[in-house]
Amino acid sequence: MKNLKAAKSGKCACGKTKDPNGNCDGSHAEANRNRYVKKIISAVLMGLTFLSFQSFANTLDGEVKVKDAKIVWKGFKVTGAHEGVISLDSGTLIFDKDELVGGNFTVDMTSLTCTDLSGVYKSKLEGHLMSADFFDTEQYKESTLNITEVSKINATSYNVKADLSIKGQTEKVEFVSSFYGKKATSSMKIDRTLFGIEYGSGSVFKSLGDKMIYDEFELIIDLNF
Repeated sequence: MKNLKAAKSGKCACGKTKDPNGNCDGSHAEANRNRYVKKIISAVLMGLTFLSFQSFANTLDGEVKVKDAKIVWKGFKVTGAHEGVISLDSGTLIFDKDELVGGNFTVDMTSLTCTDLSGVYKSKLEGHLMSADFFDTEQYKESTLNITEVSKINATSYNVKADLSIKGQTEKVEFVSSFYGKKATSSMKIDRTLFGIEYGSGSVFKSLGDKMIYDEFELIIDLNF
């Protein structure tokens, strides 16, 4: 009925005429096209925003509880072994859809402590480990580990590759990390000579006898996040 009235009046359905002959100039069609394009652009932008939000929501950082972290070190020599603890300064685990994808950690090297000795022997060993013969903690107060690659082994375990920096030198390490709820455990063996720590090394110095210290030391790590 509306269109019929418009036809009788010489106007199109939009009610507008700019043509000198009273014909529709098509301006309403252009306006409709503009509105349609705006709707499409708006829908695309909303979709991109949603996808961006989803991506952000699926990537979660697990801040490690530093005070609850435990890092045990073990060093071995021909005549026995020593062990102790060292403190985590900061740590973050990165997850995507509940799966580990990365992480970074900083260790306070000045916190290195021996736990299997006491008295003067304890102080002597700790002092030697923190000296330039070993970790030179006066100059290199921190060590860092940055995860570079992760591959899943099973429902709870991952094979982890990372860059480990000790005494200003960075080397690649590889180890297995297991997760149980909000707890992570790892164990790794590190060749100290790769970081320039050669004191008492049988692979560097010959004929050390029972004074030889093995190149590899072990770290056992327990984290809560």
